[in-house]
Amino acid sequence: MSGKSSLLILGFILLILPAVSKDSRARELDEAKTDAMGRDTRATNPIVGRWDLRVEGTDGPYSSWLEVSEDAGQLKGRFVGRFGSARPIAEIGFTKGALRFRLPRQYEQRQADLEFTGEWRDGQLRGKTIGEDGKELTWTGRRAPALPATASPVWGEPISLFNGQNLTGWKVRDEKAAGCWSVEQGSLTNRRGCVDLISEARFSDFKLRLEVKLAERAANGGQPSNSGIYLRGRYEVQVLDDAGQPPRIDGMGSVYGFLTPRTNAARSAGEWQTYEITLLGRQVTVTLNGKMILEKAEIPGLTGGAVDSLEGEPGPLMLQGDHGKVWYRNITLTPRRP
Repeated sequence: MSGKSSLLILGFILLILPAVSKDSRARELDEAKTDAMGRDTRATNPIVGRWDLRVEGTDGPYSSWLEVSEDAGQLKGRFVGRFGSARPIAEIGFTKGALRFRLPRQYEQRQADLEFTGEWRDGQLRGKTIGEDGKELTWTGRRAPALPATASPVWGEPISLFNGQNLTGWKVRDEKAAGCWSVEQGSLTNRRGCVDLISEARFSDFKLRLEVKLAERAANGGQPSNSGIYLRGRYEVQVLDDAGQPPRIDGMGSVYGFLTPRTNAARSAGEWQTYEITLLGRQVTVTLNGKMILEKAEIPGLTGGAVDSLEGEPGPLMLQGDHGKVWYRNITLTPRRP
């Protein structure tokens, strides 16, 4: 190769190197935008991310959830209250460690907006808010765990959670309502206006299969019957009399307020329906009546009514019982082996 040719090749290499380096660096920056917990790693704001909240209510502690994001230096977020679905935060500010956010009421029995104040210290949030009764409440927030899904789970032996005869292995959420769940022709069932039913056993990752039947509207005060299957007691898969309706983020088969099913595979009230649900970390797959309606979808956080905010720990199976008449049977759970 001549000296002239060598110089030409060398010049070409020098010319493309900056572009290659620039493209490579751009890819690195793009890949580094978020970490395993969904936080923007380029953000300098320590409250960006997802937070599991515990509010010290006047009738006992309850769970809430907060997500904060940052766009062009502006904070925004969404929030899940004691009940209800995720809703956008109307106003949020964080200055010198002090946090303040405000959002409209949803199902809260009050006229004013919800307002939270607090501070970020040592990686946690602590603050105050005003409850529905006008009393001051304290709250704390811990950063939500990532909960990565196991790629190739190994399953254990199936466990029958309901013996078809009595409530052995279950407890009501509020002992004041003891007796509002019973066994009827081999099925768990509730009275209208009951409370939630919680398994005594607790689980991390699992496969769940059960059958559910909703009361027809004539037997439910003219209203669509409504229940929910709470995975680990924290993530509600909706059970609702809405057959024939378009799929919704709060409809049958949804993870309430977070994940909309591909299709509404619900049958009519009065008919038995079959759920098959796999939960791995935050990843959920839902099959309803033989149709896959959610596939390996990430659950962002707690849904309203969660039993606690300890997302990193095993939790129970909870059946919602305070919305309408419902029946459950053939409840089988297969845990993942550690």
